[in-house]
Order: sequence, then C-alpha cells, then structure tokens
Amino acid sequence: MERNPPPDAARYSLEALADKAAVSARTVRYYVQRGLLPPPVFRGRETTYGEEHLLRLRAIQRLKDRFLPLDAIAAELDRRSLRELEALADGRDTQVEPPQAWPAPRPVVAPISQTQTRYQLAPGLDLTLTDDAPGASRALAERLLLEARRSGNNA
Repeated sequence: MERNPPPDAARYSLEALADKAAVSARTVRYYVQRGLLPPPVFRGRETTYGEEHLLRLRAIQRLKDRFLPLDAIAAELDRRSLRELEALADGRDTQVEPPQAWPAPRPVVAPISQTQTRYQLAPGLDLTLTDDAPGASRALAERLLLEARRSGNNA
C-alpha cells in the first residue's frame, strides 16, 4: 500500500478524491477504516490521497458491480499487485476468484400462497421474486436483470 508518494505524484484532498471517484467522502473514510484503502498521508493538519487511493476506489467499484461483499473485495485487493489492480480498475481483468468462505447457495421454497415472478437471467440461471419481497431485494433484482440484459442474456 502507498505510504509516501513520490514528490511528483498526484495528490488529492478528501473531497477531490471522493469527487474524482464518484463516491462520498464518508465512503472513503469508511474504506480506510475497513482496510480497503491505505491511510492518507498527513501533511500538518491536512490529509492527502494519491493515485493508489483512486486506483483502489475504481477497483472497488468494479468488484461491487459484480455484487461481491466488502470482505471478498478486501481479499481481492490484498491478493493483487498494483499492476493487477490497474487492469481490474480499467476493466481489462475480468477474473475474480470467489473466496472459499462463501456459503453455498441453498434453495428456498416459498409457500404456495405466495405469488412469484420468475426471470431467466442466463441459460440455467433463474431469478425468482416473490410479491412480498422487500424493497432492497427488488432493487437488487432490477440490477441483476439490467446486467443480464446488458450482457445479452434472455432477461
């Protein structure tokens, strides 16, 4: 992780980094707290962030777009070199290894009285949405359907 950037390296304030990465300043602080980003460099009372911070924020977004939880994202970031992070952030690397700790999906049988809508995301991959699904589940379903449509699948 970046500790002391070279003198000619780009430096960002918290707000400038957050703007450039299209996240909130609070998100940047949270990612530092979680260890997804290295701590900022302190210059007196000011903190500065460098290119590695921006690179990691872009890589985190790519991994979030793949619906990885933050613990899995942290593992992906830790196992990659800066060059590999660049490829991930730029969309050139599409290989993400699922962590061994992910639980195996288990089938869920809904009561017969529930109305369900079934969508085919891809051949052999269906999404079932019940009529009483919470808003967060419906939002996730919409994101999955949109991604399936973008990738040319049947959804």
